[in-house]
Formats: sequence, C-alpha cells, structure tokens
Amino acid sequence: MSRHIFVTGGVVSSLGKGLTSASIGMLLERRGLTVRMQKLDPYLNVDPGTMSPYQHGEVYVLDDGSETDLDLGHYERFTSGTLNRHSNYTTGQIYLSVIEKERRGEYLGHTVQVVPHITDEIKASILSLATPDVDVVITEIGGTVGDIEGLPFLEAIRQIPLDIGKENVMFIHLTLVPYLKAAREAKTKPTQHSVQQLRGIGIQPDILIVRTERPIGREHTDKIALFCNVEKKAVIEEVDKEFSIYEVPIGLIEHGLDELICQKLHLNAGPLKMDDYRQLVHRIRNPRNEVTIAVVGKYIEHRDAYKSIYESLDHAGFAHSTQINVKRIEAEELERQEPELLLKGIDGLLIPGGFGMRGIEGKIQAIQFAREAEIPFFGVCLGMQCAVIEFARHVLGLADANSSEFSSDTPHAVICLLEGQKGIRYKGGTMRLGAQPCVLTPGTRTATAYNATEISERHRHRYEFNPDYRKQFSDAGMTIAGTSPDGGLVEIVELATHPWFVAVQYHPEFKSQPHNAHPLFKGFIEAALKRRLQRGSSIMTGTVQSE
Repeated sequence: MSRHIFVTGGVVSSLGKGLTSASIGMLLERRGLTVRMQKLDPYLNVDPGTMSPYQHGEVYVLDDGSETDLDLGHYERFTSGTLNRHSNYTTGQIYLSVIEKERRGEYLGHTVQVVPHITDEIKASILSLATPDVDVVITEIGGTVGDIEGLPFLEAIRQIPLDIGKENVMFIHLTLVPYLKAAREAKTKPTQHSVQQLRGIGIQPDILIVRTERPIGREHTDKIALFCNVEKKAVIEEVDKEFSIYEVPIGLIEHGLDELICQKLHLNAGPLKMDDYRQLVHRIRNPRNEVTIAVVGKYIEHRDAYKSIYESLDHAGFAHSTQINVKRIEAEELERQEPELLLKGIDGLLIPGGFGMRGIEGKIQAIQFAREAEIPFFGVCLGMQCAVIEFARHVLGLADANSSEFSSDTPHAVICLLEGQKGIRYKGGTMRLGAQPCVLTPGTRTATAYNATEISERHRHRYEFNPDYRKQFSDAGMTIAGTSPDGGLVEIVELATHPWFVAVQYHPEFKSQPHNAHPLFKGFIEAALKRRLQRGSSIMTGTVQSE
C-alpha cells in the first residue's frame, strides 16, 4: 500500500511548505522510491487561472493544460514524478464536483453536508494518486492551521489514518520559531500554539520542521518536543539558506529527515544517492562568473509572479557556473525614463509573459534598445508578441502596428486573437493551454539549442502572430524559427544577425530544472556571458564605447 505524508503549515504563511515538500520528495526519490506530489488549496476559485498575480503569484501550467499553484513548479523542479490535474485541487473544484453529483441525484436524497460529503470528496482526491506503482504520496495542505477555509481539508486528512491505517500515514508540520532581536532569543510559543490547534482538530504531528533565521540549538528543540508531544529527534531545524533554495534538501539530510521518514513509515528504501546534487550545490556556492539580466515586467514588485522565470535563469547560471544578478524593472518606468538610463550595463534582457495593456510601450522600448544595441534578448509569450510589434514598427515601418488585444482598431494587427478563441465567453480554463508540439526550422539558433527538429512546450495564451504578415517579417530578416506541425501558428521568431534575439510564444520556464537547465535559457545566458566577457576585455583595452 502507498504511504501518505501530509505537510501542514502553522504560525504564518509563506514559510515554504511547497519547497519543503518538494525537498522531501527529492530525498525519497533518491532513495529509490516512487513519489507523487499533490497540493490542496483552500480557496474557492476552481483554479488559479483567473486570479491576479499580485494575490497568487504565477500560474504554473502542466502538460495536460491544468492551471495550478506555483508550488507545483517546486515539485517538478525537485522531483521526477508525473504531475497532472489530480496534483492540485481547490475548494472550488471539490465543491463543484459535489454539487454536480447532487444535481445528478447521486446522493440518493441525502442531505449534502461538509462531513461526510465534502471530506469524502477530498479523501478521494488524495487517494486517487495512491496507485500500485507509487510508494509515497506527499500532499501539501495550503494555508495555515487556524484558517477557517482550511478546516474541511484538515478534517479529511484526520480521517485518512482511520481508513487506511495509521502505520501508512505521517503528518509533518512546518512552523516558525521567530527570533526577537530586542530580547536576543528565539521564541517557541507560536509553534506550541500552532501544534495545539492541530491537535485540537485531532491531528498529532509525527515530525515538526521549524523554520528559523538562525540556529536555535537543542535547548529550544527539546522544549518544542516536550510541549508538542513529539520525539526529540523528530524536531528538525530548517535554517534560512545563505546562497540558494537548492540547499534546503542538504540541510534536511544533515538532520536525518529522510532516514526518520523511512523508519517511521517502514519504507523499503535504498541508500541515499546525492553525490551529483552535492556537486550542483558546490557550483551554486562557487560561481566563476556573473552576468546582469534585466527582467522588464508589469508585476515586478511581486517576485512570485515570475517565479519560474527567475528559477530558470538561475538554472542556466548553474550550467555555466555563473551568478545571475537580476535587475527587476517595472515596464511603466521605461515609459517615463530613457531606456539607456534604466538598461545601462546589462548583459541581457528578458521580457516575460503577462496580460493587458499596462506597461506594453515600456516593454517595446526596452526591446528596441536591446535589438539596436545588440544586447542578448529573450522574449517569453507576451515578450514575443512585444518583439513582433517592435519589429513591425521600427523595421517594417508599420508605425501603428499593435496587438488587437491592446488596440482593437489598429490598422496593422500583427498580433491577433487565435481563431479558436473567438466567441469564448468564460475566462477560466479556456486559453490555449498545456503541451503543444512545435516543429523547428533547421539551422536556426533555436534548433541548435534544442538539438532537435520537433519539441513539445507548454502554452498559456489567447493571441498569436498574425499569419498575414509572415512574408513581410521574413523578408525583413525576422526568421520564423518554429511553427505548429501544420505550419499555421508561429511559435518562435529570431534574428539571425543579432548576437541572441529569440522570442517564443510558449513558456519554456515550466520545463527547466536545477540539474537540467532549459536549452533556451542556457543559450541566452551563454550569450549574455559572452557579452559580459567581451565588454570586460574592451574595458581592459580601453576600446569600450557608450551604449
């Protein structure tokens, strides 16, 4: 029977349950076990696809087109298990399913209630991952213990041991031990109260992982163990990491977490194999070079809005033993200041995805500056669309060129609505979503980076390159480097005469991993590093010119 690990959080949100869950998944996989990951979110939205990036961060898209929580990005970056629509459930999905069953008469006249009907639906969603080939299912419960909307999920996981046996279930609770500078001591009381709330619901944690800014020592962990009714060895410190989030699994190993889990769940696990990962962490801690990449977006102040973009840049940096210094620039700032001032000294420019008109002109100005100054440029989704608009205006001479998303009456809609999107009424789950095949043009920079003729990448968009303008762009020097298999949709454009000017309609950041950087991000950082080194040589010889 599959074992189940439930990860809950207490005291405050944003403690890193997703990262901790993913790290646990990695450690178990590297002991030869088959792991599946899952996130249960207590909000009423059916999925995060219609939620603001300011509130929710990025929407992470899976191969099957599911729009999911950004924590699933951590799961895929740390583990190899397949993720699909069963890997992320929300309160909205659970209630929708129950209501639809009630409308079909499946409850045979019973009064439909939170217990047992909602909790049974939640349990079914959890147990759906426990197939015969899976050793461990790790389920992260979103939110914080004490949130009223999370109670049905906690009640459901309380019942799981009664259904499948306590020996097959483990509860891990992640909390905060704050350090008060004025008192010069760590405080364990918030953790005690959080566990008390959890125990009041009927859940006794088997392991406590306590987040701290600095080591707290055995005195405090022993105190936590005593007052929270947990074994001393089962209180694990998780100290903030100095260099990278990818150090988290190493810290958990040092505290014996993987061994403890295997013992408590009686898992038939092999020895832990982490040599290659330790080498990766060594490269992360000891970069040989550095580059500065400007990311120009409209949600810059909310870092989670571009979480996978930043992680993918780091992965490419790891591959080149290079520290990535990200210069975050609000797109609207480029509409108020000259690009030369805000983009001075950068080694590469990346324009990520997004929706809506705000900041578009700033992005276009940034792309023009990068194209003319021969600064490596990488456009993703909306970044590609802005690159097409910029090229149309300043190279093709179509001064009023635009996207029909931003200007419905533009005379040159070089970006237009996908045919399949016309007439759609509902916003949720209706974009072009998930893995789509793409045929690469031989000899292009993109084909060289992938070393392939056909690829599959994940999409999330409604608008596309207008095929009516393909010949004009090609004749002017913009290469169509990738299309849908039928040739109807333009997926990739690039400039052959530029050091690195590549823009894609899809989201390559969703398929990058720390030990396997995405080829386009690797190529982009390689070009940025080359520029950095050339500029350094020019400065040394006194030949560098102002941008």
